[in-house]
Amino acid sequence: MQLMARIQMLLAIFLVVVFTSLPELAFAQLRQNFYANTCPNVEKIVRQAVELKLSQTFTTVPGTLRLFFHDCFVNGCDASIMIQSTPNNKAEKDYPDNLSLAGDGFDTIVKAKAAVDNTPGCTNKVSCADIMAIATRDVINLAGGPFYPVELGRLDGLVSTAASVAGHLPTPDMDLDQLTALFNKNGLSQADMIALSGAHTVGFSHCSKFSNRLYSFSQSSPVDPTLNKDYAAQLKVQCPQNVDPRIAVPLDPTTPRKFDNNYYQNLIKGMGLLTSDEVLYTDGRSKPLVVDWAANTQHFNQAFIAGITKLGRVGVKTASDGNIRIKCDAFN
Repeated sequence: MQLMARIQMLLAIFLVVVFTSLPELAFAQLRQNFYANTCPNVEKIVRQAVELKLSQTFTTVPGTLRLFFHDCFVNGCDASIMIQSTPNNKAEKDYPDNLSLAGDGFDTIVKAKAAVDNTPGCTNKVSCADIMAIATRDVINLAGGPFYPVELGRLDGLVSTAASVAGHLPTPDMDLDQLTALFNKNGLSQADMIALSGAHTVGFSHCSKFSNRLYSFSQSSPVDPTLNKDYAAQLKVQCPQNVDPRIAVPLDPTTPRKFDNNYYQNLIKGMGLLTSDEVLYTDGRSKPLVVDWAANTQHFNQAFIAGITKLGRVGVKTASDGNIRIKCDAFN
């Protein structure tokens, strides 16, 4: 009986170890130079495609960066955000929160995929998910941000549904606890969240996402008191009441076309556009990192690289639940 009990105990321990390790197994397949023997120049090919797209429109930068984030936070970094809806399936990209994703972000990945597949020896060898990860690094760097090594080896997902998006993306009105909890669900720390929020140094937001801070914050104060008064006045000019819903303004009003640490400097001045931006400074728990990264570009860059590398490991697909798509916007 003692022997049997011991065997059962050992078996239980073994199962716990195996199942708690499963998330690690998914991104254990990721490594730098994953395509060294199959498509060794993939990063150079993608870079050239991104540079060409960027020469046509700056929206390439925030569009690609936001696309990667929205992809990874819903069922992992598997390019499921790229899938077009069909009569039988409403895909992720058609969920309301994803309708504002810039078409130039999608086009960047499609063009990069075509460039890779048109290279002899590389056809159908590189996943759309990996192309998206490389392109994201490149737009950050080309906009003045850091260059960092990209882990590769992701497969493309086999599922994409609009219904799976609900509750997985941050909203502009979230407080620190809500933001932290959402990022924690994806294996990202509060510090990672604050660093990745720094991506708002580029990009735009539609007026509807923050108009409540200008016109209806509270009964006693229509304007959010944490909002810089001059900045609020500027925003009211850009976003008058009943403005065209297509109108958008830069998330970083000072250097909107440069990936830098000005985002954090803006927060200190009360110039965070969204409630979920400004809370990073007004909440004492996150304020020290904001102050540090506002003053030290190197510290921010290091934290951002760590955060986006961890983001790229979320929900990585293996051979059992992924493949390499022939076209990024359609399942094989």
